[in-house]
Amino acid sequence: MKEHTIRIFKDVILISFGILSAGMGLKGFLSSSGFIDGGVTGISMLLADVMGIPLAILILLFNIPFIIVGYKQIGKWFALKSILAIAGLSLCLAFIRYPDITPDLLLTAVFGGFFIGAGIGLAMRGGAVLDGTEIAALLISRQTAMFRVGDIILVMNIFIFSAAAFLKDVQVALYSILTYFAASKTLDFILHGIEEYTALIIISDKSEEIRLKIINELRRGITVIKGKKGLSGVDQDILFCVVTRLEMGRVKRCAQEIDKDAFIVIDALSDAEGGLVKKSKLH
Repeated sequence: MKEHTIRIFKDVILISFGILSAGMGLKGFLSSSGFIDGGVTGISMLLADVMGIPLAILILLFNIPFIIVGYKQIGKWFALKSILAIAGLSLCLAFIRYPDITPDLLLTAVFGGFFIGAGIGLAMRGGAVLDGTEIAALLISRQTAMFRVGDIILVMNIFIFSAAAFLKDVQVALYSILTYFAASKTLDFILHGIEEYTALIIISDKSEEIRLKIINELRRGITVIKGKKGLSGVDQDILFCVVTRLEMGRVKRCAQEIDKDAFIVIDALSDAEGGLVKKSKLH
């Protein structure tokens, strides 16, 4: 019960800071310059400018259908937290007086995207979303192996920014694309950050020494894959290890201290769990 209460408290704090951050990005940066974000928020901002309807109302209305779908497909607690988060963002936009930070268009696009991405990321860490696009993309990706969630969101945003170029002007659309990229990079860092997992493949004639050094000094799990050298056909042990960005340099150093000619392949992973891999406490 105590752990559950602490978890709820953490989620509330994360979602609250996420709401305030997203509100700053939307109202403190983008609104004054007429830029838009991607997703449902971008559609709401575009229509708010064209039709004159308050952004706070449109964000809430346009996200409701996605929340209903999320309730049916993902779960009631997710839907409840998400609708409260989106309602909180709407209230934030309606009643909090954010300052207009800067007239510089480039700074507006970059830092507006930064605050929006940080807000969405913090809310997602708390188990909610501030934009229903993520729900739609997730559900569509489950129905087909051709597209990932990021691909679907990108396609949606292409249509949104094209509409912005038609209804506003090309410059606004271009700056809005920059905002979207700043938001997506910030979101990625908030969700994964320095704890993003990386796979290392190490091929060396001294693989056993390297394996023992990594296990004993770094306390990381490592898998030995049996292989053969392509030219000679001689048996070759291949080491496979999954570590965070912080640990990646230490693993490389361990291998190169033993064999400076070791062949090392590094590949970023979208996710990893199980074994000795530990999830971030905020997940």
